[in-house]
Amino acid sequence: MFYRNGRGHNEYNVQSDKIDWNTTLTKPSPTPSATDLTAASVHRPTQIALNPRYRVLAFISLLLLFLLCIAWELFLDPLVPGGSLYVLKALPLLFPLYGVYKGNLYTLQWSSMLVLLYFTEGVVRWYSDISVTSSMLGGIETILALVFFLAAILYVRPAKQAAKRAKKLGK
Repeated sequence: MFYRNGRGHNEYNVQSDKIDWNTTLTKPSPTPSATDLTAASVHRPTQIALNPRYRVLAFISLLLLFLLCIAWELFLDPLVPGGSLYVLKALPLLFPLYGVYKGNLYTLQWSSMLVLLYFTEGVVRWYSDISVTSSMLGGIETILALVFFLAAILYVRPAKQAAKRAKKLGK
């Protein structure tokens, strides 16, 4: 289970074949080995430490991507002079912001797929826009989307690996 303990460390608690999303523990254990996962049970959960730096990096890059999309379409280099409704493209980035800030694993998973749309738009506008400003902004959008994607994947990876190992050993 994912939780924030008293010292501010993020952890993921893996119980053999069943994950309890409502339990909060206070003492983290070191990264488990395969033998630790076989001994994991409801009474002895195994905890996986998650790197909070990746969560912070994911949140900052998502926030900057949101702000870039708004600034780009309102006043930096809008497609229509004076701004347009294209600024609404930033709206989907609002939905995962709170979950990414809290470190919710599910939110980080689906938002990493969402941000690929912004990566694609950034690449297309980077290489196809005639305006130098818009081309540079497309490059920045591409980099921010890539940073978010990598940070989210790297943050979630240890928890997913531990759950996969626990499920494999449980069968």
